Amino acid sequence: MLTRVLLALAVLFLAALPCGRCASLPESTASPQERLHAFYYGWYGTPDVDGRWINWDHAVTTADGRVESTCAPPEDIGANFYPASGPYSSSDLETAKRHCAEIQRAGVGVMVVSWWGKDTPTDRSLSSLFEAATDAGLKICFHLEPWPDRDAESVRDALRYLLDRWGNASALFRWQGKPMVYVYDSYLVPDSEWASLLRPNGTRSIRGTPLDSLFIGLWVKESHGRSLAEAGFDGFYTYFATEGFTWGSTPEHWPEMARFARDKNKLFIPCVGPGYNDLRIRPWNEKNHRGREGGAYFDRLFERAVAVNPGVIAITSYNEWHEGTQIEPAMPYRAVGRVYEDYGNLSGTWYLDRALYWRDKWLSP
Repeated sequence: MLTRVLLALAVLFLAALPCGRCASLPESTASPQERLHAFYYGWYGTPDVDGRWINWDHAVTTADGRVESTCAPPEDIGANFYPASGPYSSSDLETAKRHCAEIQRAGVGVMVVSWWGKDTPTDRSLSSLFEAATDAGLKICFHLEPWPDRDAESVRDALRYLLDRWGNASALFRWQGKPMVYVYDSYLVPDSEWASLLRPNGTRSIRGTPLDSLFIGLWVKESHGRSLAEAGFDGFYTYFATEGFTWGSTPEHWPEMARFARDKNKLFIPCVGPGYNDLRIRPWNEKNHRGREGGAYFDRLFERAVAVNPGVIAITSYNEWHEGTQIEPAMPYRAVGRVYEDYGNLSGTWYLDRALYWRDKWLSP
């Protein structure tokens, strides 16, 4: 009798812990590497590969969205930092191979690849990226962006298109046997639309069909966790590298969000970044600028994410140069009228190596 009582008390004690390694997670065979993700942008182009500059020549906008000017690469690119490799094409296979090697160095196992629609640069670059990821042993999942008129039906069509092309690829990431799909700005589509797609009884339901996937919605406002769960999403992510920009990207809220996710048997994916700087393309956005603090900013967010022991942590980003969230190596660079930022006293690969440090601190026995 005493043994049974002690066992029951132990179970109650473990269940009462707010977070930690005893916390239950949705079952998965994901390896430690596959629990660290990084957002990846395959939307860059150069004249020698693509016939023109793509996205390096980003528009510079005013606060009300008007285009004030356009960047003129290769000297003047739409970023506050300059890539150590110079501006590149995402469709170039050698570039994709180099990126995969750097992502591996960071201890990342899954690239969350931005996708804006069929025949866009993010679609055309997938062939090179899947080839490079397959050779490197990395995995890919899709990050569905808010293309014009995105709704449940167009998301279903997009999913069919992507899985027809890549569903049998060995590099496609699966969790619980299902492809994982992140949905950026999911709140722009009504909950009822998502429910029609993600609830088992929805009129467009993918559940139990060859399109069934693990859908991860963006948690921005406090209320979004409940609405995403009720709409049928399988998990939540925070995305933004600007600490405090949204309720969801505020680390003080992550323990509460992690508990909610566990209670609902959903994945919680806090997102960490090295800083945020989009002032070259949005010079009016000083409010959301976050300096890198010599690497301390990255460390602080990673430490807060590790503390809630989530199912997955995602890095924002590997190469979103426009918003200055990249961990891809940058270099000091001076052009006519411009001096680019760099990583200061840190090496160009410091953020890659630091990501591996935090992953091992989180997941090593």
